[in-house]
Amino acid sequence: MANLGFVGLGAMGGRIAYRLLQAGHILTGYNRTREKARWLLKAGMRWGESPAAVAQAADIIFSMVADTAALQAITEGPQGLLAGLGPGKIYVDMSTVSPSVSRALAARVAERGAHMLDAPVSGSTVTVEQGRLAIMVGGDQAVFEQVRPVLLDIGPKVNYVGPNGQAVLMKIAINLSLPVQFLAFSEGLLLAEKGGIPRETAFRVWMESVVASPAMQYRAPFVLERPAEALFSVNMMQKDLLLAQELGREVDVPLPSVALANELLTAARALGLGQEDFAVLFDVLAHMAGVPGSPSADQQSSSGRQDKTRATGPEQG
Repeated sequence: MANLGFVGLGAMGGRIAYRLLQAGHILTGYNRTREKARWLLKAGMRWGESPAAVAQAADIIFSMVADTAALQAITEGPQGLLAGLGPGKIYVDMSTVSPSVSRALAARVAERGAHMLDAPVSGSTVTVEQGRLAIMVGGDQAVFEQVRPVLLDIGPKVNYVGPNGQAVLMKIAINLSLPVQFLAFSEGLLLAEKGGIPRETAFRVWMESVVASPAMQYRAPFVLERPAEALFSVNMMQKDLLLAQELGREVDVPLPSVALANELLTAARALGLGQEDFAVLFDVLAHMAGVPGSPSADQQSSSGRQDKTRATGPEQG
């Protein structure tokens, strides 16, 4: 049992924190909106009044936030996480930010006698709950070995990839393929549909083919019914693609497919879909092709109720 802290208890962070509680660890947590952490408090989590308080209370402190601005908000100032760090403590940031930002933060952590690992994850809220999350880790390898048993309580696949910043680099390199894969899938599905094959039929055949990757296994069904809660929003996906393009310029790697996917994500935002799962790339292409997009969960439910009414007649009270 380890004495842990967790700052940033959103959709992903909260579920990861819950797995740590279920594994029997002591956990002190903080979230900007306490109400969102109420379910974790009921599950046994202790509350820290600030990121600094969480860092002071724990030996290993995790954080997971949306972007660089959010990371600065939880680490800077007298109530920030840095202020609570001291010699021997280990800080594990699971956010996806630029490698240079992560390395600069690691240097500041070291100034306080503590150690930092960057440990972004590959997966979604679904894979966290199923215990299938993959974690990549950058930082001092000896520190990684200290934290590895705790990371294995989060997910079964934990890979060390190099010094500070390298895990975030790896995460960005992986994430850029997600919208590219989905874009190709959407193009193929719409081509089949406009050629006369029903969408559901084309979807089923595609999912049974050799190109149905694990990532598409849980996102491709969103073309038949848009999820009620985004697993990974357009805005978050575009943030990662912009990071990839920035890195591509730094190391002279052309990323043409990323550029195209990024433009279509901008089109999704222009259509008011920025908070939807990035699977609405299909809807952008469907709009361009002149066919209906993916129905929302509410539309599906409404359609089901209408179908039932047509089949059975109005309910009698």
